[in-house]
Amino acid sequence: MSRYDYGGWQPYVPVAQRRATALLMMKELTKKGRNIQPVEISGRIIARSFWGKGWCEHLESFGDYRNRLPRGRTYARNGSVCHLGLKKGSAEAYVSGSEIYAIEITVDPLSKPKWNSLKKQCSGKIGSLFELLQGQLSDEVMGVVTHKKNGLFPLPGEISYHCSCPDGASMCKHIAAVIYGIGARLDDQPELLFLLRGVEHQELIDTAATANITGGKSRQNRRRTIASDSLADVFGVELDETPETPSRRRPKKTAEKVVKKAPKKKIAPFKPTPRTITQLRKKLKMTRAEFAQAASVSSQSIKNWEEATASLSLQPKSQSALNRLHQKAKDLKS
Repeated sequence: MSRYDYGGWQPYVPVAQRRATALLMMKELTKKGRNIQPVEISGRIIARSFWGKGWCEHLESFGDYRNRLPRGRTYARNGSVCHLGLKKGSAEAYVSGSEIYAIEITVDPLSKPKWNSLKKQCSGKIGSLFELLQGQLSDEVMGVVTHKKNGLFPLPGEISYHCSCPDGASMCKHIAAVIYGIGARLDDQPELLFLLRGVEHQELIDTAATANITGGKSRQNRRRTIASDSLADVFGVELDETPETPSRRRPKKTAEKVVKKAPKKKIAPFKPTPRTITQLRKKLKMTRAEFAQAASVSSQSIKNWEEATASLSLQPKSQSALNRLHQKAKDLKS
């Protein structure tokens, strides 16, 4: 009689057999309409990106997790996490072991004071959504978002979990595998970290634009009237002048010949690419620091834009600044 017959550990099941069983079960769930999302890791490195590595290294930095997480590394690497679904505040998964085990992980939402503090500290220091999700941030911003206690990553006390396996450990190897699986998933979908913490990543960028429009912290500053030229820059519209009241209308000039000014030739909006941004900066004979100041972004943002390997999708505020600099370069040339 085996140890399992007396309520001990279940017998060892070869990895190939486990995978075949898991594949059949996942196919059945797919037929029932479930969106099955396996965690696939190539090689021994589980996470390679800023956010994925940050997630794993953050949790490994805590004593309890550091001792328990290694049990799940092999399971994560060999494809045992056959499904991992992430949504606001939680994750559900199936892990292939001696059987197929169901795991539920709950992550507490980021508290409002912490989130407001993060937005304040990052205000005006992140140039685009691309930079944020790619982790192409300045050392200052990286230090803020990855802070061990006050950053975006959850503390151990903010994570709760459950596995259907018979292992009595507080964190079994199946749960550990799913936690590493989350790190691997953040490589491709870093926005899922913000979803887990119940916050909107766009707010880290929008805060800077809001601060520039409101103009200050006091109510008096927020209520100040913005000049017409400034409004045109902010909202991208031409504002008509306030019509004069009948009592203040100026008399029509009959004798004087009205000379119409030729309309100013409009220049097409600047198309930001790493190459065009570099060329524009050099045309203006500016260093990266000078160009960053003129564009109201950080020097790190300019460096990230010029060295990017993918297409750029900038915020309206940054695009507007580049349009103005593009116009300036055209004016200097003429």
